[in-house]
Amino acid sequence: MPAPESRPEGRGAASVRALAVVFVVALLVFLLDQGSKHLITENLAVGERVSVLGEVLHFVFVKNSGAAFSLAAGWTWIFSIVASGVAVFIAWYAPRIRSTVWLLVFGMLLGGTLGNLADRLFREPSFGLGHVVDFIQVWGFPAIFNVADIFIVSSMGLFILLTLMGLNLDGTRARGLAAAGTAAEAESPAPPTPER
Repeated sequence: MPAPESRPEGRGAASVRALAVVFVVALLVFLLDQGSKHLITENLAVGERVSVLGEVLHFVFVKNSGAAFSLAAGWTWIFSIVASGVAVFIAWYAPRIRSTVWLLVFGMLLGGTLGNLADRLFREPSFGLGHVVDFIQVWGFPAIFNVADIFIVSSMGLFILLTLMGLNLDGTRARGLAAAGTAAEAESPAPPTPER
């Protein structure tokens, strides 16, 4: 009779921890995004501009029917569906992640995605077609954006950086990079021994 398969010890606890980290980070990002949008919509009229840091930073209340940074306006339903898919995928995949840094990346992406998705689902003009509230304008940057956009773009930047560094989702380093480092060490000449 074959012995029952043994599961790695603590795997269930690690999955719960992974989900907790992702959702706590996502919740903080979501609240920061929605809180900032609430302050803007309550205190500024659409199109109103307020200087925050001279000419470097302004708050300008605009309604965006497109993607991040006002791209592809008019595709709101598509972005709503894609954002919903991204959120479901992250929630499904998070328990497999063991690296804290990667959990932060996925939490930032989830929080930013949900922040803009909430606007598309619940703001005017209608469910699924709502306009995202954008208000941050930085000197020299061609688009107006919001807090959710910042976290989405930052998570993508970290995604690329961690991938280039060879950091796997389980926290280990990519074997190819480790093997390359070992080979380079083997090929380098040994330091000369001093003569006596």
